[in-house]
Amino acid sequence: MEKASARDRLLDTAAELFYREGVRAIGVDLVVERSGVAKTSLYRHFPSKDELVVAFLEREDAAYWRDWESLEQAHAQDPAAELAAHVEWIGKYVCKPDYRGCAFLNVATEFPAPDHPARQVALRHKKELARRMEALTKRMKVKRPQVLAAQLVLLIDGAYVNGQLFGKRGPAQLFAGAAEALIGAGQA
Repeated sequence: MEKASARDRLLDTAAELFYREGVRAIGVDLVVERSGVAKTSLYRHFPSKDELVVAFLEREDAAYWRDWESLEQAHAQDPAAELAAHVEWIGKYVCKPDYRGCAFLNVATEFPAPDHPARQVALRHKKELARRMEALTKRMKVKRPQVLAAQLVLLIDGAYVNGQLFGKRGPAQLFAGAAEALIGAGQA
């Protein structure tokens, strides 16, 4: 098996620590120590901690949309089934035992300045979620696709936060049912 590159080891370690502990709680020295990579390598690949955080979020963003697109492709001819699959996927995700919240919302909370580069990645991700949800509701031909899409995005983000706070036994376990009710009302 091929050994991961220094950049990948740094990013893997940072991703694990940032997600579990929060970005501000983790210093670059801990990332270097846990990754087993020299500090000079860290700064060669990521000249600042902000750039490491941005790389972490961009990788999370790419993974999220890969998962989204696999469901999209599996239900290409049936937008209602596609939306149901996304709801199921998100519902399971927020109830996982190791769930620690939405990386994008977590980082946006930690970095409130609108021009912070990590916050910009988080905002771009959330705008893309809204765009894709609206495109999907339009394909479903509901009466008010923009409204349903916005309601679903709000519900999704609420489930992301609630799942972090209360875990799988909390209200996030009701996400799928709440989304189904919203979708049903939007189709009426």
